[in-house]
Amino acid sequence: MEYSFVFIVVLFLIGFAGSFISGMVGIGGSIVKYPVLLYIPPLLGLSAFTAHEVSGISAVQVLFATIGGVWAYRKGGYLNKTLILYMGISILVGSFIGGFGSRFMTNGGVNFVYGVLATIAAVMMFVPKKQIDDIPLDQVTFNKWLAAMLAFVTGIGAGIVGAAGAFILVPIMLLVLRIPTRMTIASSLAITFISSIGSTAGKLMTGQVLFVPAVIMIIASLIASPLGANAGKRVNTKVLQAILAVLILGTAIKIWMDFF
Repeated sequence: MEYSFVFIVVLFLIGFAGSFISGMVGIGGSIVKYPVLLYIPPLLGLSAFTAHEVSGISAVQVLFATIGGVWAYRKGGYLNKTLILYMGISILVGSFIGGFGSRFMTNGGVNFVYGVLATIAAVMMFVPKKQIDDIPLDQVTFNKWLAAMLAFVTGIGAGIVGAAGAFILVPIMLLVLRIPTRMTIASSLAITFISSIGSTAGKLMTGQVLFVPAVIMIIASLIASPLGANAGKRVNTKVLQAILAVLILGTAIKIWMDFF
């Protein structure tokens, strides 16, 4: 694969935009970068990535994108340590299984899993979430074992597509566990970071990572993710939920259009 100056700039811009959104709405950014990396380079006449290559690049990039977001949210009481512990350990195991097992799947199979995950997340994001932001942060409670089970299942699917699963975790945390929006955004970034360790390890061990594109995306992530997190603190929670819902719905539609 040839890396021209234009190709490098395009990769950087994709990584920057996706990571800014990542920090702002509490996702790892793969919900945006997976389809963009798959479709934009060939649309511009540049080298095309396979689904396996995109998932490998995404896995490594998410690892670094979430670090910046978590650092920006470290103060203010938004990080729920119990939630991060239960869901983080479960999703780490699941994402490693998914990341390692994805080597046995076809490109179409990887895209299919992405489409299923994005569709589920899109449906959940459009379900009304009543009064969750009225709960004081120090009074938040949730079912720990339900959280752990849902995180494990999410991790398997997320590991396959090289995502960290936050685009599924966020609606689960909002709708099922009823975690306030800003705590969901901050905690999901921490859980996503843990998840990305598993999916990245699985992808690296099976040779699915292209290192030059991954490094470019990492640099973009470290710059853009903290900027997005700081912007997210100032944006209305309903707006954040709407942005995430539209992103998830749009990417789900695009993936399914390519199947039919």
